[in-house]
Amino acid sequence: MKIFTQLDQVADCDGCILTIGSFDGLHRGHQDIVKTLTSTATAKGKKSALITFDPHPRHILDKDKKLSLIMSMKQKSSLLEKLGIDILLVIPFTNDFSHRTAEDFMDNIIMKYFSPSGIVIGYDHHFGYKREGSPEFLQQYAIKREINIDIINAVADHKVILSSTHIRDLISNGFIRRASFELGWVYGFYAKVVHGAGRGKGLQFPTANIVALEKNQLMPKTGVYLARGRVNDNFIVGMCNFGMRPTFNERELVLEINFFTSSLDDIYNHEVYIEFLERIRDEKKFDNPDQLVKQLQQDRDYCLELKKKYE
Repeated sequence: MKIFTQLDQVADCDGCILTIGSFDGLHRGHQDIVKTLTSTATAKGKKSALITFDPHPRHILDKDKKLSLIMSMKQKSSLLEKLGIDILLVIPFTNDFSHRTAEDFMDNIIMKYFSPSGIVIGYDHHFGYKREGSPEFLQQYAIKREINIDIINAVADHKVILSSTHIRDLISNGFIRRASFELGWVYGFYAKVVHGAGRGKGLQFPTANIVALEKNQLMPKTGVYLARGRVNDNFIVGMCNFGMRPTFNERELVLEINFFTSSLDDIYNHEVYIEFLERIRDEKKFDNPDQLVKQLQQDRDYCLELKKKYE
């Protein structure tokens, strides 16, 4: 997959099949769009191209409410490559760019740099100033320029339409397995392993503190999770706590994971990929460390049994 971050870099795109969107989460609904895009491109012997934006448009248009992101651009690029996209253009989204009209965007970006023979779009996608670039606008635009348009319907499960907003709510409220089902991939993110206070080692449950690399990363609901980390190209299962460690009267949210391995010494300051498989329980305040250790032993036994589902 070729990745462009500036319009003047774009090349070899004439006649491509193209789609546009933020695609936060690249959930199963988004994947339907991408699969239609790539299969159409393959059938017609054309390149498949996807245009997205960084930062997320909401971070510019609604600065007071910083949107938490389901996935980083690195995750998005990686998954798009696996889905078979040939060309990815990441447009820097600025306040000036946000004032481009839909027609200007089509004339001076889409037609000028891509000249697509086909466009695939989601049923609810809008673009351009004041969201005037609706699917209906795009249909009329395409007729004038003899571009084929595919508008992809919503994907629903039990009458629930899959959307990034709905999936954010699921993750924030602890319904992690359901969120992963709707995403079509196990929710997780890239992170860095850093040293913590070392308290877990003293309790015989050494933990690695995890800090998300995406500064606007959507975090799961506080609690204890069965998690899986990719460390140095190896997958290691462990149990993860996200919270404020109330037993020790701390007030800062911390994400820490106890990997089911003998040593953590070689992973500090490394980049890891953390997946949240299942939520085990709420975070609790214990009267003393001994009670906490007893609970951690129970959690570990439960997670070791539960992880067999993922082997």
